[in-house]
Amino acid sequence: MSARTYVGAIDQGTTGTRFMVFDHGGQVVANAYETHEQYYPEPGWVEHDAMEIWETTKDVVTQALHEADIEADQLEAIGVTNQRETTLLWDAESGSPVHRAIVWQDRRTTDRIEALEAADKVGDIRAKTGLEADAYFSATKAEWLLENADPVKTERARPADIRERAADGQILFGTIDSWLIYNLTGNHITDVTNASRTMLFNIHEMDWDDELLEEFGVPEAMLPEVRPSSDEDTYGTTDPDGFLGASVPVAGALGDQQAALFGQTCFDAGDAKNTYGTGSFFLMNTGDEAVESEHGLLTTIGFQRSGEPVQYALEGSIFITGAAIEWLEDVDLIDDAAETESLAREVDSTDDVFVVPAFTGLGAPHWDGRARGTIVGITRGTRKEHIVRATLESIAYQTRDVAEAMEADSGIDMGTLRVDGGAVKNNFLCQLQADIIDTEIARPEVDETTALGSAYAAGLAVGYWDGIDSLRDNWQVDREFASEMDPSTADRMYARWEDAVERSLDWAQDGGE
Repeated sequence: MSARTYVGAIDQGTTGTRFMVFDHGGQVVANAYETHEQYYPEPGWVEHDAMEIWETTKDVVTQALHEADIEADQLEAIGVTNQRETTLLWDAESGSPVHRAIVWQDRRTTDRIEALEAADKVGDIRAKTGLEADAYFSATKAEWLLENADPVKTERARPADIRERAADGQILFGTIDSWLIYNLTGNHITDVTNASRTMLFNIHEMDWDDELLEEFGVPEAMLPEVRPSSDEDTYGTTDPDGFLGASVPVAGALGDQQAALFGQTCFDAGDAKNTYGTGSFFLMNTGDEAVESEHGLLTTIGFQRSGEPVQYALEGSIFITGAAIEWLEDVDLIDDAAETESLAREVDSTDDVFVVPAFTGLGAPHWDGRARGTIVGITRGTRKEHIVRATLESIAYQTRDVAEAMEADSGIDMGTLRVDGGAVKNNFLCQLQADIIDTEIARPEVDETTALGSAYAAGLAVGYWDGIDSLRDNWQVDREFASEMDPSTADRMYARWEDAVERSLDWAQDGGE
């Protein structure tokens, strides 16, 4: 195959959309990024404009190709990766959303989750989906949209009920991957990893679950077809008369964290990675076995290639890490994220200040939707440097929370942890992470592994790469960090973190707000 062909990846994240183009060596040859608006209509609510996301997607694809002087027909395939769980409904005929997308961080359905807990339905949900019942996932978001979105105007004399039209397949449900695939190809498709995050999909039977669809009032007719993450049959092709001006196969899709697992070449049971983005997401490949967690982790689908068994994973979902750094900017403690490293180094410790960034509740292993952000230990001598350092430390402590749970569930001692995401550019944080969990941290040369993973999935599907061994050969270490802290010191600091977490729990008392 010509050296002048490439694979593209649309990486649609919580705060913006990126398009990257990769060559055979897995190196970046084109890159463009654009943010989109965040909407907070009420406390604890977070929404996105799906049309804005589609427009920015077209913009970054066009911009990246133009700046790298690459023609669209040089793309052998396109992969899609996305912020998971974010949910929208749209009209099948017009393609218009019926409401803003409800973002994964949104807590408006906390009361509904508590009703499920009171009705003793949480165990059944976990057994089928591998997920904790939580407002984080798509099911209660879809239920809320079906109940609260405005009726859709039709040619009939009265507006049509959303639920009625959904039952007829005229209103479609999707996570962001299926929204993008729909706009790119005209087909209503999702992949197994994104389906596994909806709380509507049985990960053992590999199908939408009738009982869960009934529980949340989601008609099956509105659901996308579920396909492998790397699909030799492809999800369809782009319209040659559309914005790209070429017919390009869309052949791979994974939720962002599974994409990073794939991009970090964690193809074997026991391989693990942690992605530091808006939140942090720690995944360990458990092979073709769905390992049930007894320590607050999620059992999820890692990936599936065409004709091959599903690969499962254990996941620890940490809601707020990079977003905590953004908060430091919001309250003017820092001017930009890069400043955190130098400020943290200006003090020897946090002076016993701990930040628990539970802005939207706590995820694994605590799963407390009513926890809220907490700063403890402040004295008159506390300076902003202490708070900045404590915020960075909170990222490392939350990762240890998950690492300990993962080792307990899997029976596998953590080896080298592969890390990626924007925050790993911070050497202080990487070293701190190695110290707090007492393991080696490996940072790859290409740290945009989310986009890389979706490109790999698409490229494998169309034969751009021969197989996973060639992808392993592409993976190169930028820097490794070994623990330098006495383990007893790390244990003492971590124990104080656990005390701080206790003070953040069950704070919000009114509807999860």
